[in-house]
Amino acid sequence: MSDQEIVDFSGNEIDVRWDGRLCIHIGECGQAEGDLFVGGRKPWCMPDKVTRAEVREIVERCPSGALSYTDKDGMPETAPAANIAMVVYNGPLYLTGELQIEGAGEDMPGVRRRAALCRCGASKNKPFCDNSHLEVKFEDFGAVGEKGPGLTATGGPLSVKPLKNGPLRLDGNLSIRAATGRDAWQGDNAFLCRCGASSNKPFCDGSHRAAGFKSE
Repeated sequence: MSDQEIVDFSGNEIDVRWDGRLCIHIGECGQAEGDLFVGGRKPWCMPDKVTRAEVREIVERCPSGALSYTDKDGMPETAPAANIAMVVYNGPLYLTGELQIEGAGEDMPGVRRRAALCRCGASKNKPFCDNSHLEVKFEDFGAVGEKGPGLTATGGPLSVKPLKNGPLRLDGNLSIRAATGRDAWQGDNAFLCRCGASSNKPFCDGSHRAAGFKSE
């Protein structure tokens, strides 16, 4: 793998981009069947080794948005039918949907559909996860107790605003999925903890103030 922050891999029908600023090495790409991604090979990603459809499917597995593609037929990645926030066991928040993350640059196309956001408060790349939860031994098993007010529609834009020295504010149709895979909470407005100190995770309970959480 390259040490560069952003690496583009060109193919005849589709190009792949890897963004090292977002990668948390989950391995969905490297574990995929076929020869699109092969560790130790140079280049390690070769889009012409599989079909265009396989490139799209494998890239869209990446939970952090570190992988994205440009289909030369002009077919963009489509937004999922529902916006989902999955609370990862002892880990980050995986978001999928039509994401509008405040502060995400135009050079981060992957996070328009998929993102891994920090929950432990220790990331050096806030609001994105950088695996600091492993170093600080963050512990939260991902249970969700609240049901929320419910939804009258699904999908559509989901605004994600990291509040200064505070939680993530999410506005838009949203389902929160517990780490067990259970669809637990539904609503169109949520404040989610990103300091790691809330007693009501994944929701904010104001603990960031007592904890002295700093978002920068």
